[in-house]
Amino acid sequence: MRKNSLALLFVVALLAMACVRQKAETPLADGLPKLDWLKEVGAKNMPSGKMVFEATQYGAVNDGQTLNTQAIQAAIDACAAKGGGIVTFKPGQYLTGSIFLKKGVHLRLDKGVEILGSQNLADYPDMDTRVAGIEMKWPAALINVLDQENVAITGEGVVHAQGKPFWDMYWKMRKEYEPKGLRWIVDYDAKRPRTLLVSRSSDVTIKDITMKQAGFWTIHILYSDHITVDGVVIQNNIDGHGPSTDGIDIDSSSYVLVQNSDIDCNDDNFCLKLGRDWDGLLVNRPTEYVLIRDCISRAGGGLITFGSETSGGIRHVVAYNLKAKGTGVGIRFKSATTRGGTVEDIYMHNFEMDSVGTPIEVSMNWNPSYSYSTLPEGYSMETVPQHWKTMLTPVEPAERGIPKFRDVYISDIRVNEARKALSAAGIKESLVENFHFKDLSIKASTAGQISYAKDWTFENSQITTKDNSTISIKESTGVALE
Repeated sequence: MRKNSLALLFVVALLAMACVRQKAETPLADGLPKLDWLKEVGAKNMPSGKMVFEATQYGAVNDGQTLNTQAIQAAIDACAAKGGGIVTFKPGQYLTGSIFLKKGVHLRLDKGVEILGSQNLADYPDMDTRVAGIEMKWPAALINVLDQENVAITGEGVVHAQGKPFWDMYWKMRKEYEPKGLRWIVDYDAKRPRTLLVSRSSDVTIKDITMKQAGFWTIHILYSDHITVDGVVIQNNIDGHGPSTDGIDIDSSSYVLVQNSDIDCNDDNFCLKLGRDWDGLLVNRPTEYVLIRDCISRAGGGLITFGSETSGGIRHVVAYNLKAKGTGVGIRFKSATTRGGTVEDIYMHNFEMDSVGTPIEVSMNWNPSYSYSTLPEGYSMETVPQHWKTMLTPVEPAERGIPKFRDVYISDIRVNEARKALSAAGIKESLVENFHFKDLSIKASTAGQISYAKDWTFENSQITTKDNSTISIKESTGVALE
């Protein structure tokens, strides 16, 4: 009898452990719907090779001055040739230009290891890629995963991109371009290397590394699927505030998991993108099935941003347990009337924001001087570079360029010390539809406004303002403030 009782207790214990395990493994937060696709996000495999390829054995020098591009690449190539394994480094600083990871390679940067990005643009060869929404020639990133599978970059080490000279170059060009009516193209002419590019790849894991001072975007996930970014720290506001130093850009990619990451940058922190204008509509590849959770944004343009490159459509996104501390905007939807695309089926839950500019912002006519391309007098379409021609190709018919924002569910948002509580502006041709807010608590200097919206609901929500203002509603129907 005692044996049977013990056996029964053992079975009960196993069942209890299984329940706990099942609960822990379910990527879900209370207040979010049960979505089957959440179980599919992230890398499904990690490189399993155990053979170690230490970079100094291939000629790498850890003095922070010797250019090690060829030596590090030799270690990576040797690792791949053996079917995969681990590329490691002795403690120290390793200066390098673009390196290219391959199938089965695990690039491990241990504590005390610092990869330094070359400050010579010639060390980043031009390649075919997409940048800021259009396909064009652009420098390779510092670390590249191109057309690969089963790759990892992990460790407690640092990747310092040393991007400040590229920031200075951009600002100099910006001062030259703006008076000529060329604000719309300067970002594309000012070539600057990304820190880490994952393109046309799958089963890629990026875990625990710290990245500093990106010359341009920090982590760019492009045309890829089943990618995990976990525990990454991005510190781009070092020795200044670099332009376009986005944190993590998810671009026409799917089944992406981002978690436990901390971003301080000078543009969008966690950003979903998918093509711009005529070129983006031609590619027409969405960003979908994305889970972002348990992350922090500090300085930056947006805690979580949808756009402005919306041409291929953004859908099926869940974000929860996010914090913004001093970020310009919290939740941001932005596009332009030449972008097109639909942003829909978005769920956001349990956000904390402190000292942000605007907790919730929606704009379909964002930053016109950047968003719309017009060739000034004195220039000829026959002689301008190809990427200028791409930017200047009109969207036809014009109606294809009208974006849509709809079916967004935002709950349990707590905000302290914001400047403006809410700013939302659709356009006459495209109302911002079916936004639902629940359990909002926003404390701000002023309330803000909603225009060209349809079917918005606010449940158990409170907006407290220092100037005692309330949300102004214009050109909208079915917007029900409590």
